[in-house]
Amino acid sequence: MTIVQLNTFLKIVEAGSFSAAANRLGYAQSTITMQIKQLEEELGCRIFERLGKTVVLTPQGEKLVSYAEKMLQLEREIRLDISDEEEPRGILKIGVSESLCYDRVPKILMHYKNAVPGIEIRLMFINHDTFPEMLQKGELDLVYTLNPYIRDDRLTLLHSSEERLGFFASPDHSLFGKKIREQDLADQALLLTDHFCSFRKMLLEDLSACGVGSRILLETSSKEVLKQFASNGLGLAFIPDMTAEKEVKNGSLKRLNWVGRSFPIYAQVFVHKDKHVDRAIRLLVDIIKGEDAGSGIATSFGI
Repeated sequence: MTIVQLNTFLKIVEAGSFSAAANRLGYAQSTITMQIKQLEEELGCRIFERLGKTVVLTPQGEKLVSYAEKMLQLEREIRLDISDEEEPRGILKIGVSESLCYDRVPKILMHYKNAVPGIEIRLMFINHDTFPEMLQKGELDLVYTLNPYIRDDRLTLLHSSEERLGFFASPDHSLFGKKIREQDLADQALLLTDHFCSFRKMLLEDLSACGVGSRILLETSSKEVLKQFASNGLGLAFIPDMTAEKEVKNGSLKRLNWVGRSFPIYAQVFVHKDKHVDRAIRLLVDIIKGEDAGSGIATSFGI
């Protein structure tokens, strides 16, 4: 069997049909059919049931999926780590939290591309619930996330930097200049991230524990929208400090003096526990460490 055949197999699984996979890969459908036929002959079993224009995995095909994903991941790692040239080449798939992309990630990638021009970066926004599985499947090589401290046996932590969450409001907000805690939020309109975000969960759990009700005006994954609402005097945006640096500098937002419970969050870099940390990844982590060192309290891990 070949890497090409296994890649074709996974594309069919993803697309749901031979014809759709052929379109995505830019192959003739006859080429796709031949590759799968050769793969089935070599394995000595059927990996797809053909049901009209659609296909369904056989039990043997379902087993093959995880092996094919691992084989393609290893093939990409070989291309990244082994070369006649000094500089790594290939594709590096990175998952990032949206909050990190306001300032930090663009700077990091600019430095990385200058240092390693032979690496093609593919960037994807991720959420806390799904990224460990994406690392396990090889859909991502590395994750750079902003979250409460994450402990997961499937992951290896390469770097961590402490960051801050805060309440941001317009300069003329009634709470500006005061020391505020949970009870002061009882009648305030809150501008929060969406249901999948750990920041929102931390705050609402804290308010509930203090017996304080919450009046949520807006929930959205867009920090830009939250900041816009807050700067127009429509409520308090509960967001990472790093996402509001520009607005604090130009005076459109002010950070409130919060003296309630602390909300510890960390910029964290993860790979899957079985992932080989090659030169391309090591170089990226070094740049992330350098950028985080100027922004938070960095903690390094051996790689």
